[in-house]
Amino acid sequence: MAQIPNLDNAPLNLTSLRDQSQKELLNILKNTSLLKEHGVELRYLSADPIQTECTKVVYLVRPQLEYFVYFVPRRAVVCEKILEEENFHHLLTIEEYPLYVLPVDEDVLSFELDLAYKECQVDGDTSSLWHIAKAIHKLEFSFGLIPNVRAKGKASVRVADILNRMQHIRSMGMPEINTLILIDREVDMITPMLTQLTYEGLLDEFLHVNNGSVELDASIMGVQQQEGKKIKVPLNSSDKLFKEIRDLNFEVVGQVLRQKATSMKQDYTEMTTTNQSVSELKDFVKKLNSLLEITRHINLAQHLSTFTSKPSFLGRLDMEHTIVEAQSYDVCFEYIEEMIHKQEPLINVLRLLILFSITNSGLPKKNFDYLRREFLHSYGFEHMATLNNLEKAGLFKKQETKSNWFTIKRALQLVVEDADTSNPNDIAYVFSGYAPLSIRLVQQAVRSGWRPMEEILKLLPGPHSETKRSGFASSPSFDNLAGAPANVDKVTDGRRSLVLVVFVGGLTFAEISALRFLSAQEGMAYDLIVGTTKTVGGHSLTETFIESLG
Repeated sequence: MAQIPNLDNAPLNLTSLRDQSQKELLNILKNTSLLKEHGVELRYLSADPIQTECTKVVYLVRPQLEYFVYFVPRRAVVCEKILEEENFHHLLTIEEYPLYVLPVDEDVLSFELDLAYKECQVDGDTSSLWHIAKAIHKLEFSFGLIPNVRAKGKASVRVADILNRMQHIRSMGMPEINTLILIDREVDMITPMLTQLTYEGLLDEFLHVNNGSVELDASIMGVQQQEGKKIKVPLNSSDKLFKEIRDLNFEVVGQVLRQKATSMKQDYTEMTTTNQSVSELKDFVKKLNSLLEITRHINLAQHLSTFTSKPSFLGRLDMEHTIVEAQSYDVCFEYIEEMIHKQEPLINVLRLLILFSITNSGLPKKNFDYLRREFLHSYGFEHMATLNNLEKAGLFKKQETKSNWFTIKRALQLVVEDADTSNPNDIAYVFSGYAPLSIRLVQQAVRSGWRPMEEILKLLPGPHSETKRSGFASSPSFDNLAGAPANVDKVTDGRRSLVLVVFVGGLTFAEISALRFLSAQEGMAYDLIVGTTKTVGGHSLTETFIESLG
């Protein structure tokens, strides 16, 4: 099973980014090649037995050890100050490894800033915004200065400003990335609180995808010899079957896997009952290579079904849609109240509480105080810090103004009745009837820019901006980009123009699926590539706010 995602089909030459990072790491370990020439292996010092073909092992030990500390991606003054205070600084050689961008798949870049949203919203620490700007700036060194920048949200506008202040890149010819769209997670905290319903999204909901893999019991994957042990299952585009089904609504996945398994069985029957030519046998052997992938995803889908078939799961989905439709306040309030009294899992309660609060622009003081008190009685007063964090971030608060959610929902057509999950014609399929607000914004930004939707943007958190960066008079302007003829949207070699969509604060797998759906639509003039501080889900994002006193 491939552990590292294959980047050969990426719309950008992301392999060069990976190679550059590897070279920088090798420069740190600059003596590695010299050691290899003399038959020496570089290993971690550990208590494990040494397995080597050498007949003699010699240890050379100096009485004084030298320590090296590498900060990723850059040195932190605060950390160095602590080392000085603890009187360790003089014992260390401190360097940095500038790994700002990590290609986690052929169309997804991660800046690996897990806590960026919480740090900005609660702690007031905006250092991650410089990191994001630096990461984009590093991309520009490889692919040229991005001429068009659109940003929505306080943090995104700040990133765009920092990027503009950085030294401009001198580039020959047309840039490979035509437009950068920056979206704050703060602008849409509704989407990540909903249960993702794509295959990859559900894998994240229940198994928590981490760095392109999930860890689960070996028995679930049918590995009986390792029963009781955990195994890692890679999930990236190197797995051709996963690439095909990852973005499908889970309702359809079982049917696709069934068809593939049936086709494989029919091919096997034909091969064993009829005379096959050598070329036909060769084709069958090629198909057999996919059997492992089919088995893997049948096992994973079967495991997910044990969760999705539960009445509690279906009831939760119904309640999420009821909250999003914003038509039954009392029913939603009583449902959350009952969850609290039953002491259902903390994260599940907080996600619905956040969703309920945001769609109503906060709760009336009486309801807010009541739910807050009941929550602390059920889960302990040590979670006062958790609720304070949510309140500080504006995710659970008292209502001060009338909610504008109904206006936003209607204007952007966020709720789609009878969404077709089998043959989708709208991004709403990823949540079985709800179109992610964040992706609707991207859809509008790519199609016609911010101007036609100024009034709606004003109803959402944070400012917005559009910038035309100098140095590319020949590249399409914002006015030309929106609704331009097809030939304007091509770079010089005939490929479609690239739009880099960066989410400041995290991005869910369901949103990535929606972006891929947009990019694949007939008539779409652009390839979309995604950048994010971290791929997140409702669970992992909510977890960053949990803090216990004492």
